[in-house]
Amino acid sequence: MALPRTYESQNCSIARSLEVVGDRWTLLVIRSALQGVRRFDDFQDELGVARNVLTDRLNRLCEEGVLRRVPYQERPERHEYRLTRKGVELWPAMMTLMMWGDRHYAPEGPPLIIGHRGCEGSLTPRFTCDSCGAFLEPTDVEPRPGPSA
Repeated sequence: MALPRTYESQNCSIARSLEVVGDRWTLLVIRSALQGVRRFDDFQDELGVARNVLTDRLNRLCEEGVLRRVPYQERPERHEYRLTRKGVELWPAMMTLMMWGDRHYAPEGPPLIIGHRGCEGSLTPRFTCDSCGAFLEPTDVEPRPGPSA
């Protein structure tokens, strides 16, 4: 049974957030966008998602203000999808979910390490660098192959 989209009996920000980001393809689109993917065909190539499903998720994320469509070509007209501030604010939640998955579902070690750009350190659960101690933002990190890559 799906959760209702009205919340007269539920005053819950988690439930409301899940209505926007609570399915697999949406989270994977956001993950890809955080890794720098911007164009429809690139999302499709990376995710292997059906075009209609991807179109639906991208449109929904734009409607919700998580992504915005920006033209990059006039003839034919083409757009790319860029994270808004609201979208970038999902980064800590995405990193926490990734670290949780690494702890519980990556017995061979994480497939990806989130490294501190320009430093040998890695992201910690407190969003600091385990080497230099700096507080890390999305622009301070880069993905690196992990032990099970």
